[in-house]
Amino acid sequence: MMTGSDGGFREAGVVPVLGQRVLRPRQQVEDALRKAVLGGVLRTGERFPAEAELARQFSVSRPTIREALSALETQGLIRKVPGAGGGSFVQAVDHESMGVTLSESMHNLVRLGSLTFDEVAIVRQFLEVPSAALAAVNRSEEDVAELRKIVSEQKARSVDDPLVPELDAQFHSAIAQMSGNRVLASLVYALHRASEPVSYLDLSPEVGRKTVLQHQRIVKAIAAGDSAAAEAAITEHLTYLRGHIKAVADNADNGAELPSPS
Repeated sequence: MMTGSDGGFREAGVVPVLGQRVLRPRQQVEDALRKAVLGGVLRTGERFPAEAELARQFSVSRPTIREALSALETQGLIRKVPGAGGGSFVQAVDHESMGVTLSESMHNLVRLGSLTFDEVAIVRQFLEVPSAALAAVNRSEEDVAELRKIVSEQKARSVDDPLVPELDAQFHSAIAQMSGNRVLASLVYALHRASEPVSYLDLSPEVGRKTVLQHQRIVKAIAAGDSAAAEAAITEHLTYLRGHIKAVADNADNGAELPSPS
């Protein structure tokens, strides 16, 4: 034991902690700007000061400011608008923007081959099955009417209509929204948009009819408030999609051309 200058005792060999991690200027700027967004100093839609002004305030170079802003853009906290009247603006930070940001990231990973379609599709199924069950409990009459309207649009369009993938995405996202869980809705939105299952299908008229019929069964179960039936219907639908896409991919391995996602 040894005596400190203040009369206290410290064990021999124990080094007092006096310092803290020293950040690079860019990291310090990024952290400060992130706190300004998340702390409400800058509100949604508000524009950041110009790069030159930020550089003056932080006493750093403009490239350092640009790097920090680019990092915040990647994180989905800001959006950059080019041209006169443009600049860096605070992005909406809510469950919807989270879904968009996740969707873009996963979509790029799927296209680059870092993630496989099947990996994303399996997780989608894990999330969409309970979301359908919750939707059956929490849905309103307006929710059911929206689903029926989407399915009606799907029935009226041919399989080569460019709006078919968008209608499919709307259908699955609407069900997730009806679950009442915003995090679940964001994840389903992101996973569905990243995988774009209909875009990978060899959409023959027969496949189109089957998917619409499956959608109708899902809507019927949700409208009836039957959670078990909703789970069964959406499981059947998602399993069918995965199986059909696998068959198309196997054909591509044997020399056939794989449909390109839109």
